[in-house]
Amino acid sequence: MRWEGNEQSDNVEDRRDEGGGGGGGFGLPIGGRSVGIGTVVVALIAGWVFGINPLTVLGLLSGGSPAPQVQQQGPAHKPPANDEQAAFVSTILKNTEVVWSDIFQRSGETYTPTRLVLFRGATPTACGTGQSAMGPFYCPGDKKVYIDLGFYDTLKNQLGAPGVFAQAYVIAHEVGHHVQDELGITAKVDQARGRMSPTQANALSVRVELQADCFAGVWAQHSQESKHWLDPGDIEAAMNAAQKIGDDALQRAAGRAIVPDSFTHGTSAQRQRWFGAGYKNGSIQDCDTFGARNL
Repeated sequence: MRWEGNEQSDNVEDRRDEGGGGGGGFGLPIGGRSVGIGTVVVALIAGWVFGINPLTVLGLLSGGSPAPQVQQQGPAHKPPANDEQAAFVSTILKNTEVVWSDIFQRSGETYTPTRLVLFRGATPTACGTGQSAMGPFYCPGDKKVYIDLGFYDTLKNQLGAPGVFAQAYVIAHEVGHHVQDELGITAKVDQARGRMSPTQANALSVRVELQADCFAGVWAQHSQESKHWLDPGDIEAAMNAAQKIGDDALQRAAGRAIVPDSFTHGTSAQRQRWFGAGYKNGSIQDCDTFGARNL
């Protein structure tokens, strides 16, 4: 992917110098109680696969409420100009802004871009305190995407998904959750979850995540059409990332039995299929995972 030299977004906030520390314990304080490492691992599986806020997952698993709202204090800082990783993230984010603004405009709507926050260790969010170990996530409370760039090492070395475009896919998927928020989908899903059993809520979450994968594919198609910046193998890299972070692949890699009722993000095949559906036609109409009979 030839991203260098392209325009960068101004909607990137750098909190890495404000890091709250990585912590060396084996539990996280959620709702006044310490959550064991086994519970954290379950939440990390949910967080690592790019979607459901792991803060919420931890709160539910610990028997408490989701983490309380915490607002960022102090002025926002821009990343340094000589930071290559930050420049990459800013470039991809800018292109998502251009693509989604154009798509919304064609439908007579206005797209309000998300802000992306770079942090290290821990950071306050409107969804609670974010931890770097949780991986990237979108917080609808403040409409921001959060990422510790160390996650890209995890993506490459632990999850087996190398490649620059695999990293772009991470951002595009999280922005996809913001698009859902902009379209009013997030609010409707949250209302529906409150009336569901855990198994039904998991099934709904799968459709949410697969739609965000599809939206990432829509972005990739429009992005390539306008910029022609993808190299041979880039789409395959994104497909590989989708394969590596399927619920079945993660449970298998953890040496656990595959339990479909516990899936929250979809199988590897489903994630690949929906990213591919978005990329094939570049249409959000082809991303109706909620109306699809077969995922």
